[in-house]
Amino acid sequence: MTKIAPWLNAARLRTLPLSVSGVLVGTALANYYGKSDISIFILAMFTTIGFQVTSNFANDYGDGIKGTDNEDRIGPKRALQSGILTRKQLKQGILVSIAIDILLVIALVYFSFGLKQAIYPMVFLILGLASIWAAIRYTVGKSAYGYKGLGDVFVFLFFGLLAVLGTMFLYTKFLTLMAFLPAVAIGLLSVGVLNLNNLRDFDSDKKAQKNTLVVYMGFAKGKIYHYVLLLLAFLSILVFAAMNLHGWRMILPLFAFTPIFVHLKKIYNANKPSLIDPELKKLALSTFLLAVLIYISCNIFL
Repeated sequence: MTKIAPWLNAARLRTLPLSVSGVLVGTALANYYGKSDISIFILAMFTTIGFQVTSNFANDYGDGIKGTDNEDRIGPKRALQSGILTRKQLKQGILVSIAIDILLVIALVYFSFGLKQAIYPMVFLILGLASIWAAIRYTVGKSAYGYKGLGDVFVFLFFGLLAVLGTMFLYTKFLTLMAFLPAVAIGLLSVGVLNLNNLRDFDSDKKAQKNTLVVYMGFAKGKIYHYVLLLLAFLSILVFAAMNLHGWRMILPLFAFTPIFVHLKKIYNANKPSLIDPELKKLALSTFLLAVLIYISCNIFL
């Protein structure tokens, strides 16, 4: 195995489309209000990817040293679990990733606000540090919130509200109530991806005492929770499209829910955790498709 291959494994490249969905939607909303900036777009994309990679490294490390990633776990083997990276190497990788994240946050804040303002740059620097903290503390440490059923809350806040609304604000310097609808939708779908992960790992998480919401509520109720998340996301986009988009543009984002409803049927028929894993990628890519369609619908004025 080449030197870069273990790091690509730990970075979990398949999670990156989901991570950039919020930035893409936030950019779409800014464009809808007539604001655009290629420097902000590029830096926001790299920053959110950096946060995701840091989170993936930390998740690999945290679950690895706690023994949660073991032979009972369904899905691809993690870097520390399989031995392709050592604890020391992965810890060093996390530190390097954090340093890169901080530089990206500083650059993003500078290009968005410059040096003339004080409050907004400070707020976004704090939000950037909070994002790094959240990325690490999901599984790392004795008080890791992912082991206390709080992962869903943090994913909703950071992948949904902060990613979409924060990105929009970087361009526009204002927010609108309507912008909360797609932000909520992206947040709910991102929680849905996490919930699938928790449904898949239900047995191994329960044995390892990783108390996700699914472990608390049980596999069957975890599936019902999944239906609610995705249906609420659909309603949020339906209301947003009806109130803001006109003509054929209104229905464009709704096409992303065609594979999502097919996915829901498969989850309904899945009676054991081992059948969940193939659906993770499908929902993540469907969320990214939704982001792309929102971007198109907000940038075509016909």
